Amino acid sequence: MSGHSKWATIKRKKGKNDAQRGRIFTKLIKEISIAARNGGGNPEANPRLRRAIDTAKANSMPMENVERAIKRGTGELEGVSYEEITYEGYAPGGVALLIEAVTDNRNRTVSELRNLLSKNGGNLAEAGAVAWVFEAKGSISVEKSAGTEEDVFNVALEAGAEDMETEGETYEITTPLNELDAVRRALEDAGIAVASAEPARVPTTTVKVEGKQAEQVMRLLEALDDHDDVQKVWDNSDIDEKVLAELAA
Repeated sequence: MSGHSKWATIKRKKGKNDAQRGRIFTKLIKEISIAARNGGGNPEANPRLRRAIDTAKANSMPMENVERAIKRGTGELEGVSYEEITYEGYAPGGVALLIEAVTDNRNRTVSELRNLLSKNGGNLAEAGAVAWVFEAKGSISVEKSAGTEEDVFNVALEAGAEDMETEGETYEITTPLNELDAVRRALEDAGIAVASAEPARVPTTTVKVEGKQAEQVMRLLEALDDHDDVQKVWDNSDIDEKVLAELAA
């Protein structure tokens, strides 16, 4: 998952360091509300809701915000009705994109995303055009400071993980989707702090992009990530880590 995991690592650091907290909170509120609507308001019986709450805590979201979002999802409080939509498209260089969005206005969102992609050298595609490039997996990130590579790998592997890669200052662990929560719990039970744990769309093939195209891809990914209706963006770009770091800076 080379392309996506590198970009995801940069996004996590960026979210902690710049003026993005308000936007992050908005997206987390949507995710918590939908998770509660679909699976109930008890995080012990709703893994998606539990992951969303954990992410909210990691981003220092006030618990009263979390509780209101849960109540909106379960119908205890009135609120906006959201729907989840996945869009498919291409970035410069033929890079495949899966864009997961949550919106209260489907027509507005598709129009804005089509315009955003067009301005940044990409385009929307028909359903099914690129979804086949991605596999549903679990993705867990652990900061290197949380444990040695051998310890983290051994705990994760024994709990059901498939692979682990080193990306900058983190270990990126890939799991079968149905083993995501079991691996996360095993790491935490072993005293290894988990930076993030989420369902992921992992590319089965990647597209190498360099130079100006790499810059265009990064600019498009950042623009999509900044859109209020976009929850997650998955891509199959393969950009050199040094180039990614330079462009992110």
